Amino acid sequence: MPAAGEYHPAFEEYCECIFELREDDIDVIQARIAERLSVSRPAVSEMIKRMEAEGLVAVDDGIKLTAKGRQLGERTVRRHRLAERFLTDVLKLSWAEAHHEAGKWEHVMSESVEQAMDDLLGNPTTCPHGNPIPGSDYEQGDFSALSSVEVGGNFTVERITEELEFEPGLLEFLEESEIQPGNAGTVVASSPDGTLTVTIGERHVGVGAFASERILVTV
Repeated sequence: MPAAGEYHPAFEEYCECIFELREDDIDVIQARIAERLSVSRPAVSEMIKRMEAEGLVAVDDGIKLTAKGRQLGERTVRRHRLAERFLTDVLKLSWAEAHHEAGKWEHVMSESVEQAMDDLLGNPTTCPHGNPIPGSDYEQGDFSALSSVEVGGNFTVERITEELEFEPGLLEFLEESEIQPGNAGTVVASSPDGTLTVTIGERHVGVGAFASERILVTV
């Protein structure tokens, strides 16, 4: 059972999901939540009713977190992204494995462990994929989608948006291809279907339209 002042992991999961959908400017409707969490729409409908009764969401023009729901969502996202940073930087896990494990850690991490992890990591501002850690000193840069870079244009990867972390096999592909925050590349070709060919490191990599629209870069 959750301790006093704590919420069931399912509430944390949903608040986290809604927070991240808003973060990526995706309309928060039941269908999007169902897709992200791989649950049925009736299950989402029932959970949203429970969350509304708990004062965590308001349902009007879409689904919105209340102040209480946003606080819970931010806390869960913060713990997830700190855990990812610890798991990759300290334990040297792969992106995909760290993402999976952090999904468990976010629900059991205490405030003291969260603080100790933050201190150990040197107060990071982003997760390994460049997404901001709530409560950090993160400053939003002037980012563009990789898809907007013209052939011959140079770019530096800044952020792999959260939406891409839920695409099967994509984190593994991006890490293996060195499409990671801080790495520089060049767009060398563009296909009619929106696929870009980029050079990054010593690799030539094809990046589909779905991913290139959601990888944020500076040019």
